[in-house]
Amino acid sequence: MQDLPLLEHGKFFHIYNRGNNGGNIFFEERNYHHFLSLYEKYILSVADTFVFCLLRNHFHLFVRIKTEGEIIKGIDLQGFENLEGLKIPNPTNQFSNLFNAYAKAINKAYGRTGALFEKRFRRKEVPSPRYFISLIHYIHFNPQKHGFVDDYRDYPYSSYKIVLSDAATKLDRLTVLKWFSNRNLFKEYHAKKINEDNILEYIEDDIDLQGLQDLEGL
Repeated sequence: MQDLPLLEHGKFFHIYNRGNNGGNIFFEERNYHHFLSLYEKYILSVADTFVFCLLRNHFHLFVRIKTEGEIIKGIDLQGFENLEGLKIPNPTNQFSNLFNAYAKAINKAYGRTGALFEKRFRRKEVPSPRYFISLIHYIHFNPQKHGFVDDYRDYPYSSYKIVLSDAATKLDRLTVLKWFSNRNLFKEYHAKKINEDNILEYIEDDIDLQGLQDLEGL
């Protein structure tokens, strides 16, 4: 298996994975909420999250890994006279810890054994802002693409409605809207059909290209 890149500080990544052998990773509504709760515990300290989509047998995240300085700012430094001895959380390990914790919780809850996810989580660095809005569209459109809903805007486990909302959120909604200029252009762009070839490099081994779409209806 090709070595996967480490999650480097200050860089943007599309992070995704699917269930082992294309199987489900979310079985009922509470699973989605538990995943997001663990996500908050393990990831918010090391990454800015822009959008997400959790589907029955795979997920998508678009994040920016925080710089070491940004991570340190979020650490309680009480008891440290200086930064000597301070251990900064490793972003790659934090994501691994998230997925391991979630897999253990699912295995315990449903009396299952073995790997929940197919392999180590996939991650693709997205180096240029020119690809950001297309990737965001791609992530939000996934539920409709796979037939979970007739309209991606109705899907409850993605960030589409959160971006359009004024409610409090842990997502970096302001940055997302800045990339699209405003809410109206965000909605207009999502209503378009995009050419996925433009972002193929950043989704090339995604489940969408694995011929497993039919598994999601099982």
